[in-house]
Amino acid sequence: MTALDTVLQDKDTTTQGDLHVSFELGDRSWKLSCSDGTRSPSRYSVNAGDQAAVLDCMEKARARCGLDPRAKVHTCYEAGRDGWWLHRWLRDQGIDSIVVDSSSIEVNRRAKRAKTDRLDADKLLALLLRYHRGERRVWSVVHEPTAQEEDARRTHREIGRLMHERTAHTNRIGSLLVMHNLRPGRIGGRTWQSWWDDHCMQVPALLRAEIEREYARLVLAKQQLNALEAERRHEVAEGAHPIVAQLAKLRAIGPRGAWILDKELFGWRRFANRRELAGCLGLAPTPTPAAPRRANKASARRATSEHARSWWSWHGGG
Repeated sequence: MTALDTVLQDKDTTTQGDLHVSFELGDRSWKLSCSDGTRSPSRYSVNAGDQAAVLDCMEKARARCGLDPRAKVHTCYEAGRDGWWLHRWLRDQGIDSIVVDSSSIEVNRRAKRAKTDRLDADKLLALLLRYHRGERRVWSVVHEPTAQEEDARRTHREIGRLMHERTAHTNRIGSLLVMHNLRPGRIGGRTWQSWWDDHCMQVPALLRAEIEREYARLVLAKQQLNALEAERRHEVAEGAHPIVAQLAKLRAIGPRGAWILDKELFGWRRFANRRELAGCLGLAPTPTPAAPRRANKASARRATSEHARSWWSWHGGG
């Protein structure tokens, strides 16, 4: 027979444990789901980016769960548009934080799945609890770059966007001209201005004004692109990026590709083995189902047997 526990009047009944908090980040509001792993989740909604409200919700969740005010807090959220500022701020507050790759979160694909911010926050909370209980494969944790490493990626990403803008403006001008059976050689090249002066009166006035505005945007994009590329070449020539200079010496790798490999791959990422490197580059092998593999093997054996018989007959065999 088990005796009932007697709680003394001055005995501290605070549960010794950790608080787990998941964030579902939205444009206007954030959903927080909090639990110590034994009680049902506490759900809060705060304005997006309201740091004081986030800390207040954590204090309320600690009190509801009966935790010590100094209990450790574990948080998680999906990698997205907010980037790393929230992760760094939480670390500065002494809060354990992890950022999760959203594509790695397990999903039941055999049934329809309700999807709301509250349900997503609860799902993240359940996975966070499993993660801290030892199930490390419930998701993939994104490794954090430093603020300097993150900022170093801005140049080539802006260059990529400017290249897309340049192509879009060029294609747009070409499409507008084709409507009137005008086909210039190279839009924006050295001979473009003289060609346009000779043919601009062949298009209506409003369309002519639209093409000129589109060309002005094209010129601006090209100027910014040339300035960024010149600055990047100057930095490499001055020895500010030694890894880029070393990679550019290899065959089939130019200055632009060397820069991207340095800033996106070799500059700050760390790989434990070749499999992690292949997975980052999208080169991980795709498993083949067992049945088609057996069929392929059988087909290969038949083809080998037929080839052997043909070879034997051709060389005078029986």
